[in-house]
Amino acid sequence: MGVRPPTNDVDDEPETIEFGIAVLDARVEDRGVSFPITSEELDSAYGDITVAVDAAGHKITLSEAVADCPQERFESKQALLNGLHPVFEEKREKRSGGIIGRLRSLVPF
Repeated sequence: MGVRPPTNDVDDEPETIEFGIAVLDARVEDRGVSFPITSEELDSAYGDITVAVDAAGHKITLSEAVADCPQERFESKQALLNGLHPVFEEKREKRSGGIIGRLRSLVPF
């Protein structure tokens, strides 16, 4: 997921703030995670990967996300992303704390 911050008319192209599965996808690619992989292997080898769960920058580790996921084996990167998506959504919703929190999560400062 990603959200564009408000423009200040200085830049031609505003930067995108990425969070959730979009960030996890890039981190998994950067670290060269190979599949299939178990939750335990993910936790021990890549548990330190941090991922923002909302546009405000609240973060969790891959270790935390895997612990909250009922799936114990991931056959592919897409299976990992699909399995962890509900975990990231739940964390994002908990952080947002209602309508005011949701509005704040759209503003990156």
